[in-house]
Amino acid sequence: MIPFQMRPDEILSEARGFNEKLAKGVGNLMEVGDIPTGITPKEVVYKEDKLVLYRYKSEQPASNKTPLLIVYALVNRPYMADLQENRSTIRGLLDAGQDVYLIDWGYPDAADRYLTMDDYINGYLDRCIDVICARHGIDKLNLLGICQGGAFSLCYASMHPEKVRNLVTMVTPVDFKTPDNMLSHWVQNVDIDLLVDTQGNIPGEMLNWTFLNLKPYQLMAQKYLGVVDLMDDPKALKNFMRMEKWIFDSPDQAGETFRQFIKDFFQQNKLMKGEVQIGEYTVDLRKVKMPVLNVFAEQDHLVPPDASRALKKVVGSKDYTELSFPGGHIGIYVSGKAQKTIPPAIGEWLNKR
Repeated sequence: MIPFQMRPDEILSEARGFNEKLAKGVGNLMEVGDIPTGITPKEVVYKEDKLVLYRYKSEQPASNKTPLLIVYALVNRPYMADLQENRSTIRGLLDAGQDVYLIDWGYPDAADRYLTMDDYINGYLDRCIDVICARHGIDKLNLLGICQGGAFSLCYASMHPEKVRNLVTMVTPVDFKTPDNMLSHWVQNVDIDLLVDTQGNIPGEMLNWTFLNLKPYQLMAQKYLGVVDLMDDPKALKNFMRMEKWIFDSPDQAGETFRQFIKDFFQQNKLMKGEVQIGEYTVDLRKVKMPVLNVFAEQDHLVPPDASRALKKVVGSKDYTELSFPGGHIGIYVSGKAQKTIPPAIGEWLNKR
């Protein structure tokens, strides 16, 4: 077999084209300007310490009178759910008739070193729910938890079921020891106590490096080689930079919360066993008896589908529904197909209940 070879003129032509794209792209890059963190108008309705509770504005009144609170993970910023005009889960939920609130946890600093999961869930989250319920004159609301925020929401719904009408979990880990969970395999033998006692708060850059190295070629080398093909398109380049901003906008993690979450959830899988202790409560998912919609991504490398599907085995609800999406952990928020299917499906499910 004769090995593939390019003629010298073909090599020169390809190199010239690459350099032209790169030169034009550098000019476009200089003109990208400010990258907004979220695009849907919103108002601040409550603040406490670093936390801000937002309510999103819609051009039309919500058809569902029960408000929906989105609880995002601590490890990334929540504007992934509102990334750009045509890629916004929040906009999709508003269009589906929901009255949407969201908690922005902010950026922990040294003053937050000793915040615990009890502080986050039975403290901040519970007070946000009380604020929303008081605003609407209701006793319970709808809760949508994303990723780690979904685990927090499950814990909350177990401890305070009287305040949650319907629960939606999205790319949420429940069984933290499925065989295909690479992140879990990596963390099993890490001395978390030594890490937290040494570091205090856990740097966001360290966690981001860990996530990227789960798929190093695709998430680093291949991505940046491919960006040259986008650089001559200002709109595509700005969308790429918007995603890059979110990826590297990684808050530090409060040391004590990180300690408990990694030890109890990842290393000891206590959520599945009904053994998580948060404040004065023991989290038992059999107490989650309100309707539950569990949304997961079939190609998720951070939260494998089986890690989410495990909820069906342990939840106490008799009204349990699963919704799978043929994509990955990020695609479920930003892909065109996801925008057409996931928010409308969540809205329809909530409206029926």
